[in-house]
Amino acid sequence: MHLGTHEEGEGWAGDDTNEMTDPVTAGVRAIDAINPYDPGFDDALAGGITAVNVNPGSGNPIGGLAVAIHTHGRYLEEMVLRSPSGLKSALGENPKRVYGDKKQTPSTRLGVAMIIRKAFMDAQNYMGKADENGRDLKLEALAMVLRREIPWRQHAHRADDIATAIRLADEFGYELVLDHGTEAHLLADVLAERGIPVLIGPLFTTKSKVELRGRSIANPGKLAAAGVEISIITDHPVIPINFLIHQATFAIKEGLDRETALRSITINPAKVLGLADRMGSLEVGKDADVVLWSGDPLDVMQRALTVWIGGRPVYTYDADTRSGVVVPRG
Repeated sequence: MHLGTHEEGEGWAGDDTNEMTDPVTAGVRAIDAINPYDPGFDDALAGGITAVNVNPGSGNPIGGLAVAIHTHGRYLEEMVLRSPSGLKSALGENPKRVYGDKKQTPSTRLGVAMIIRKAFMDAQNYMGKADENGRDLKLEALAMVLRREIPWRQHAHRADDIATAIRLADEFGYELVLDHGTEAHLLADVLAERGIPVLIGPLFTTKSKVELRGRSIANPGKLAAAGVEISIITDHPVIPINFLIHQATFAIKEGLDRETALRSITINPAKVLGLADRMGSLEVGKDADVVLWSGDPLDVMQRALTVWIGGRPVYTYDADTRSGVVVPRG
């Protein structure tokens, strides 16, 4: 998602999601653009969400470094769980549209894949030679992926783009995570065999472009039935972050089993972020990020009553005013 980097109600002044001045911006970091006072953080707490992964946008073939953070705090360094938590890349319509409109490479899927390959080849040549050639922010970020220190967060919707993502991962040997995966069910057996997780969503959007024609709330169930580990995402602010739980509920209506639905918004994303030792389940020694619901959280009539982060209450629902009370971030 893009919580804090694409601020709500701010227009261009609060949109720092994409640095679309270069097809390769591996050196930019989402953490440098997050406003922890974005109202979306309060919405996250109201939706029972204690942690998020914030990605740069999908305008570039290589967009920049993601960060995993808690959803309450006044100062990013107090909220960070893992930084960086991955390197964002995009295949498909977005980068070819952005740079095609500028009449520069990449203007096709061919060009997008070439840009990514060249960047990794440059990083391979750079690795171990930083002392000789000086440091390079882009290449250092790509080297982290090649050393498998962080995952490659691949934005891909269409099945052919997902196949390209797998092809590139095989070529360079990095850890691949698929973001969106609108048509991932068409390659579900391949993804399951390779153990590639899919973070699927947003599920409530219109089919606003060609690569979303296969969007269906039934797709998470199809992926899970084939043995693919799924997480469900909102791509906030595309879908408001507090609707995350409702996407899981409607996915159950369309065939996803209840246990997997709960895992898709708890332990599965924690695994993808490398944070399963701290969160995603209730166990002794974890961070005590806990949400008390009024009833079954997968019932659309229920709500988060109290949210604790690190054992500290940060949000309480007030039934009299029908609104949430967030502990001051100061």
